Amino acid sequence: MILRDVRLIDGRGAVETEAAIRLDPDSGRIEAVGDAEPQGEEPSVSLPGHTVVPGLVDAHVHFSLSGQATVEDVVGTSDVDLTLTEVGNARTTLESGVTGVRAMGARGLDVRLKRAIERGDASGPRMVANCRSITITGGHGHHLGKEVDGPVECRRAVREQIKQGAEFIKFMATGGVTTPGTDPRTLAFTYEEMEALIDEAHRRGVHVATHAHGAKGIKAAVEAGVDTVEHGTFMDEEAIEMLITEDVTLVPTLSAPYRIARNVEQATKESLRKSGPVYEHHIESFKQAVEAGVRIAGGTDAGTPFNYHGTNSTEISFMVEHGMDPIDAITAMTGTAAETIGLEDAGTLEAGSYADLLVIEGDPLEDVSLLREPTAVMKGGEVVAGAIPDLERDR
Repeated sequence: MILRDVRLIDGRGAVETEAAIRLDPDSGRIEAVGDAEPQGEEPSVSLPGHTVVPGLVDAHVHFSLSGQATVEDVVGTSDVDLTLTEVGNARTTLESGVTGVRAMGARGLDVRLKRAIERGDASGPRMVANCRSITITGGHGHHLGKEVDGPVECRRAVREQIKQGAEFIKFMATGGVTTPGTDPRTLAFTYEEMEALIDEAHRRGVHVATHAHGAKGIKAAVEAGVDTVEHGTFMDEEAIEMLITEDVTLVPTLSAPYRIARNVEQATKESLRKSGPVYEHHIESFKQAVEAGVRIAGGTDAGTPFNYHGTNSTEISFMVEHGMDPIDAITAMTGTAAETIGLEDAGTLEAGSYADLLVIEGDPLEDVSLLREPTAVMKGGEVVAGAIPDLERDR
């Protein structure tokens, strides 16, 4: 199939007008971009006034959570029920236009979901999956995470997660907003623990993401060799400079504190108490990071309180609202996110990439909110939501 007479945003920062893209239905990949003439009986669809962008890639989601006010709401959930929750959230995410994710882990179910999607037994985005986040005893996310103390236990936890199928490691460098008794600004792990954890992960060929709000936690994690910093709420100038110098990617998740701040009547007292200062600092830190040139990948923290799956593309709107150019924000949540999380052949419109794409009526570079309602979502060259308008077979 050829989609022609469209605007193409390639996921690497380039835009092409009145272009065409050929999709190979057999391989589910993009065969050619640019000039593409129909061959024989090949379907060719003219879509003037439409834009084709790569399927979005969300570098930070929680399929085990569904926007509940507290994480404790799912602690007693059985593995069967939690699996059903994950399956539903994955389907919703895909149909909204997110064709790739990094799933941040819960009880090892994410790796099972990934395999089910790859087998065709479930509908969802391409996944880079984790098992359990690693945290200190009583630390942020301990309800669903792996609690450890000391460098030896950190190494053992990494080995356990990889044995169970984890494709990356996540640990909690600081406290968090949603876990009672933890402080987002406070450093959790010792430097020796972080260094052991990150070294062990890298020795085994996987990247490491850290949940980090406070500047001390961010700087300690970067110094220890972490690959991505999630949130980055209370960054100072030194932390920002370290991200740049050490080539560490920031996944800001602007959606997370915004959702809590906009649902004050339903949020818990602890979440409200913490998220008030978090929200304002988060925006300021993000603006400073953008201005300084920090590498940014789009991620939403979907599943956290009131942060519902299927609303992922609003993260692009938030990034634009707070300082990023539209083309840079779209790139952050397509090509950059895919490269950051190790999702190969995704997030870009180029020959050889998966035919994962969105058809948008209008120009999202003029109005990024158009990404919230794609005309069609395709994964592997198949329409999984919406429809290609005026599908006709031109000769």
